[in-house]
Amino acid sequence: MTVAATTLPEIRRDLERVAAEVVSKAARFPAAILADVAGRRGTLNGRIMPLSSSMKVAGPAITVEVRPGDNLMLHTAMAIAKPGDVIVVDGKGDQTCALTGALMATQAKTMGIAGYVIDAAVRDVEEIREMGFPVFCVGANPNGPTKFVPGRINWPISIGGVAVNPGDLVVGDADGVVVIERERAESLLELAEKKVAAEGKRIEGIRSGKQLRPTWLEDALRAAGRLKPGETL
Repeated sequence: MTVAATTLPEIRRDLERVAAEVVSKAARFPAAILADVAGRRGTLNGRIMPLSSSMKVAGPAITVEVRPGDNLMLHTAMAIAKPGDVIVVDGKGDQTCALTGALMATQAKTMGIAGYVIDAAVRDVEEIREMGFPVFCVGANPNGPTKFVPGRINWPISIGGVAVNPGDLVVGDADGVVVIERERAESLLELAEKKVAAEGKRIEGIRSGKQLRPTWLEDALRAAGRLKPGETL
């Protein structure tokens, strides 16, 4: 074992978070808009969805890696998280038990934590829905977790097929969750504004009947070899 391996802490308390003003601006956009301007990348697998379609979350990621069925490190992450943080848990997609429930959700909400994104199951679904605390997960299971298997906090993780680093921007809504690298987040805000404006104009054109067909459709068909040069639909 190298010296570095023995000295690097498994629990990292300090991290560089995406700026609060960037989070505030990003929270105004749907996850779908941010995913589009991010190059159609960064979206977690669709199995990770909100417990209620009205739930929304935005904030910097506190990353947590656990062994399946154990929430010791989730409790630890809550102890060191700051208000506005989103706790993102690589739970290995396990659905044999719940990693959290109403008790921990109540604690997290009281602490000002923005929400949970968990690649595992939860429980007390109705209670969490009633309190309105944002929880994104893969399902529910009434079985409780263990609390003795160590993991890691604020190291890079993989969740829902996406790499997440501590401090990255996390935005979730009824469509799911998108994660954007901390370094890129601010640069995408202007693009998101333009995307929203363009889609609003497109919807207006559809409703008025003046633009029922996308302006790019024929060019895309020609590029795909399905229309000849100069041919139209």
